[in-house]
Amino acid sequence: MNILLKSAVTAGLLLSGSQLAYADNRPASAAPAPASTTQVVPGLGVANVDAVVGNSNAFKVAQLQRPTTYKAQFDSAEARRIQISAQLTPLVDKFNRDRAAPGANTPGGQSSLQIQAQTIQSIQQSGQAELQKILEPVALSEAYVQEQIGDKLNAAIQTAMAKKGISLLLTPQSVLAASNGYNLNQAILDELNATIPSAQLVPPAGWEPREVREQKAAQAAQQGGARPAAPAGRPSPDGR
Repeated sequence: MNILLKSAVTAGLLLSGSQLAYADNRPASAAPAPASTTQVVPGLGVANVDAVVGNSNAFKVAQLQRPTTYKAQFDSAEARRIQISAQLTPLVDKFNRDRAAPGANTPGGQSSLQIQAQTIQSIQQSGQAELQKILEPVALSEAYVQEQIGDKLNAAIQTAMAKKGISLLLTPQSVLAASNGYNLNQAILDELNATIPSAQLVPPAGWEPREVREQKAAQAAQQGGARPAAPAGRPSPDGR
């Protein structure tokens, strides 16, 4: 199963009919720009929602718990990675020797190198798919935690905006420079921590990320709409 992860940062903020998304790598406590004495315009705020989510208690606690809860999967993946590496190492070494050997540029040499390269690439790709399968429960856990936080994120944003008297919230990417007075990160983080202090780490059996559920629902709707119309009833004896 292909796991489609949707970061909590993509949770939209509906503001005056417009959906705003945020993404930035600065910590939640960081200001969009150095403090200044410039007067703050009332009603405006800047927030790095991605950093807020990453600094939330629920997210950080889950990150600390996951290596223990999924130790078996991590250990299994590491053991298999070592095996794959041991399988690939002699093949890569031979490929490098043959590539540097006399005659490597001849048609026969190029053909041999191409076959070797394809073999190495095939093992790498299959190994990567195998490791992803082993770690699939971990990916589901990450998506589950992010979705739980994302479900509470919009309410936290709206509450922080109301308390601070903010009517328009901007992403840092859309602002060239701003003073600390516009930074709403900590206010949103406080509301988010109060709303969801912790998240459930292990998803229920059969749980799928929201993107997967939405895709399946859309496919089911399309298939339902493509069904042929039911046959018409038999005409009445008089032909009507």
